[in-house]
Amino acid sequence: MISFLVNLGIILLLWYFFVTIKFSDEIKSAKDRDPAAAGSLQIVFLYSGLHAIVFYRVARIFLKQGIPFAPRLISQFSRFLTGIEIHPGAKIDKGLFIDHGTGVVIGETTIIGKNVTLFQGVTLGGTGKETGKRHPTLGDSIVVGAGAKILGNIKIGNNSYIGANAVVLKEVPANTTVVGVPGRVTKQDGKKIDRLMDHVHVLDPVMEQMEELKKKILELEKKLK
Repeated sequence: MISFLVNLGIILLLWYFFVTIKFSDEIKSAKDRDPAAAGSLQIVFLYSGLHAIVFYRVARIFLKQGIPFAPRLISQFSRFLTGIEIHPGAKIDKGLFIDHGTGVVIGETTIIGKNVTLFQGVTLGGTGKETGKRHPTLGDSIVVGAGAKILGNIKIGNNSYIGANAVVLKEVPANTTVVGVPGRVTKQDGKKIDRLMDHVHVLDPVMEQMEELKKKILELEKKLK
């Protein structure tokens, strides 16, 4: 029993040092963007989003070496453990943060830039009509809210925010917010989206139009009086 505990301790220690060295950008992203993060130890051992990224990187090594079956086996094992499915064919840059993560799906030809944040239930998928490059390309510093779906070979510009449950089927320019079904683009005053993930103060283009209509109606009522 003592021997087992010693071996387990060594394995956990090696895991901790391996992850903190090789995935320092992802750990930093979790610290920066998750107010519940209480340090590297907690992130390394308890964050399923980080675990999914680690499995993805390992699976991608096998894929690049042309080893059959193993990459998908690893990705499916990762899905079983974490609830997150990342195809080993996807190209993911440093600093990805998957918050909670259950139900996240990242398709085979997806490209993700630096410092992107994905919440639970996000799908980066295809439309079922395309071949070749059929999944989205996300730029840098993008936040994708819970339950959002980005489908097809489309590009999402840097510093954009995809609102919760939005369905995005068309390209999105940089520095914008997208909300609704289908996704509608609204400018965020030309400012960079705050990666600290303020979901409350997201501009809704429909509500903005309604407010404009209300103002015009009030102005007309004043003139009539």
